[in-house]
Amino acid sequence: MNNAPIGIFDSGLGGLSVLREVRALLPHESLLYLADSKYNPYGEKPERFVEARTLQVCEWLVAQGCKALVIACNTATMHAVHTLRERLALPIIGVEPGLKPAAAASRSKVVGVLATGNTLKSAKFARLLASLDGESRFLCQAGSGLVALIEEGDVAGPAVREKLEAYLTPMLAAGADTLVLGCTHYPFLAQAIRGMVGDRLALVDTGSAIARQLQRKLGEHGLAADAGAVPCDRYASTKDAAHLRTMAAALLHVDACAETVSIEPSPPLA
Repeated sequence: MNNAPIGIFDSGLGGLSVLREVRALLPHESLLYLADSKYNPYGEKPERFVEARTLQVCEWLVAQGCKALVIACNTATMHAVHTLRERLALPIIGVEPGLKPAAAASRSKVVGVLATGNTLKSAKFARLLASLDGESRFLCQAGSGLVALIEEGDVAGPAVREKLEAYLTPMLAAGADTLVLGCTHYPFLAQAIRGMVGDRLALVDTGSAIARQLQRKLGEHGLAADAGAVPCDRYASTKDAAHLRTMAAALLHVDACAETVSIEPSPPLA
């Protein structure tokens, strides 16, 4: 069981930013990445759909023999992580926007938060904000359209720059000095953001913290891979394996062995 794979799941390609951090920290672990691109983006889907679909996908990953799961999608975590932990008997690591570290790092105590609309509207996010009441002023902005552009491979083109300009300019005008990248797709925009704002905004990405939490959980459950284990990574998409392989090469510089898989409920989700 120790050398079984770790399942990493996102609605699309954003979770590759988390996989990058996991691979760097845990070089002996085998990884199974699943992009549910057929139903991407989750950030624009009803909450009930996201919860049900996340459970279906994670049950598929368990059936593939995964020993632990990383829900590398803020929207899926916000709407489904409690249900997953109630129903699945294995370590489950979720993600959430890094508001707390951003508040601690900010000197102006004005923090921009760029996330999907569904994440910003979730009850879990509201509780997270409430827990930090008084620590900073949080300027929350839905990054409408950014996920779709990243899924197409556009991380620095004119359309991306136009949207970032519209989203970030008001934050800077309000005194923000820190920006939370509240969607796992958004770290792939870091270079474009830097090109626009220079060092006026410190970027907060929780990918490395997620990898460290996964490492801790594997240790607690005695599931860490053997020190000499040779990792075998697998990439799967519910829509287009060729596109996943192309984007893994572009974003991670890896030659991914990718496959298209079918994970369909019966009856179909509305």
